[in-house]
Amino acid sequence: MSHKKILVTGTNGQLGSELRELSAVYSDYKFVFTSRQELPIENRDKVLAFFESHHFDFCINCAAYTAVDKAESEKEIAFLVNATAAGTLAEASLKTGAKLIHISTDYVYDGSKKEPLKEDDPTGPLNVYGESKLEGEKQVLAKNPDSIIIRTSWVYSSYGKNFVKTMMRLLSEKEELKVVADQTGSPTYAADLADTVMLIVEMIASGKNVSGIFNYSNSGVTTWFDFTCWIKELISSKCKVLQVTTEEYPTPARRPLYSVLDTSKLRAVLGNEIPFWKDSVASCVQRLKSN
Repeated sequence: MSHKKILVTGTNGQLGSELRELSAVYSDYKFVFTSRQELPIENRDKVLAFFESHHFDFCINCAAYTAVDKAESEKEIAFLVNATAAGTLAEASLKTGAKLIHISTDYVYDGSKKEPLKEDDPTGPLNVYGESKLEGEKQVLAKNPDSIIIRTSWVYSSYGKNFVKTMMRLLSEKEELKVVADQTGSPTYAADLADTVMLIVEMIASGKNVSGIFNYSNSGVTTWFDFTCWIKELISSKCKVLQVTTEEYPTPARRPLYSVLDTSKLRAVLGNEIPFWKDSVASCVQRLKSN
């Protein structure tokens, strides 16, 4: 039996790192992990040649420009990586018969809705990062309509830079910490997202065709303030956590005030429940403490 081949781009990021770890469990597949050095996804000729020579069955695109505030002043590079390069991967996937799974973000929405966001709700990014990711979605679907796009939110992991790791450090170092309390969403543990991506791969490999846009985050709803308080509890920190508003904590990029994702479409396809955000944060913190 020939092993199905999976290309994972952005291997050094949070999701890419979790997929690398998870790949040990999926011995039926041959994984190829690439960083930007190994495969510069913004170079169309190199991407097309790479796909032609490897004959992948799947491409999981975890590569992204994710510096939300920096993107405001680096619009060109954000669009190059998040939009143009995503379109190139879609083009290469279509040409070579690979199934593309592309990761997007809750920042494609404007945050004005007050109930969980569905995949077909109107988009309206508030910042350059969100604009570049939305353009990436459009290019992916235009160049390879059979692709899968997964919108996710508030991603953290034991790998890379993220909110959980930053807060664990600050809660250990500081006596007092101010955290935004009027932005509502659902955190996503990259390890849970990696599990879900591989469930989708398995489903497609077994002959079921899945395509289109899907939302994924851990279940439950919180704010950055309550998220921080939960981390504080998990590490038994004595730091005082104070609530501030978005207005009191200005950042170069505007953030949506509400970006809770409705995950019912994906749950219906996979037929499984999604872990509760507090449980997943506890798992990640436990792992970071044991490291």
